[in-house]
Amino acid sequence: MSYLEVAEVPPLRSPVLVMAFGGWNDAGQAATSAVRFLIEAWSPQRFASIDPEEFFDFTSARPTIRLASGRQREIEWPSNAFFYKADSALSRDFVLLLGTEPHLKWRAFAGAVVEVAQQCGVTLTIGLGGFLGETPHSRSVPLTGFATDPKLAARLERLHITPTRYEGPTGIVGTIHDACRRQGLSAASLWAAVPHYLGTMENPKGAAALLHSLDILLDLGLDIRGLERAVAGFEREVAKAIASNPEIAAYVQELERRSDALSEEEAAAGAGGAGLPSGDVLIEELEDFLKGRREEEQED
Repeated sequence: MSYLEVAEVPPLRSPVLVMAFGGWNDAGQAATSAVRFLIEAWSPQRFASIDPEEFFDFTSARPTIRLASGRQREIEWPSNAFFYKADSALSRDFVLLLGTEPHLKWRAFAGAVVEVAQQCGVTLTIGLGGFLGETPHSRSVPLTGFATDPKLAARLERLHITPTRYEGPTGIVGTIHDACRRQGLSAASLWAAVPHYLGTMENPKGAAALLHSLDILLDLGLDIRGLERAVAGFEREVAKAIASNPEIAAYVQELERRSDALSEEEAAAGAGGAGLPSGDVLIEELEDFLKGRREEEQED
């Protein structure tokens, strides 16, 4: 049974597949924001998607209704869509996959992704992710990664992307990575650590860190100055929220102190917060403060 809906298979030059999924793999929306940035910057062509029917529990990820032209109501289902970018100005072409982590049949889903990659002649698959770590928002974003190709793994280390030592439950990115390895397709993953005390709020700093590494790794020539301005604004808002609460300020200062004392590898592994409180009690206060600030700005 085919789960794919393919309009065309574009002719591409040694393309790289870059993918991100909302959900467990996407703390701070770092990964999906990075791929959305590429979609907005490149205006790629959508050419394929994965039928959501077999892979989602629609009571958990409910489809949404929107009003279309003529007051008709249309349903939008959870999406996993493929786009391609063919540009002679780039050293190679790209396939982008932006979607939502499925609930069901992960091996079949991973197989569908690998099938599209093989049809397009993909030579490298890169999965992006974000995870909650005990890292302060005021420091550089720790990145971890892994590659099946030893030469690529060495390049990641030269970019100060720490080899991951994680063992435990995985998400769809890890599942697809393993499926690529089994099919002999070179694969890599890049993960950004975002501060756990900021909860689920969107974190543009994590996305910027992933894009910066991709830019160097793949020679993309990206202009991320707009995103960097968003990062500066985000950091100002978080600083205001923290300054208004002495307990939060003390917590973050301790994270900063420990982060500054760690090696890059230890920081990426999330060891900076060892012995600190979980911070869960602080998340709601920070989210409420920042939500209120955004609402005030929209009203202004």
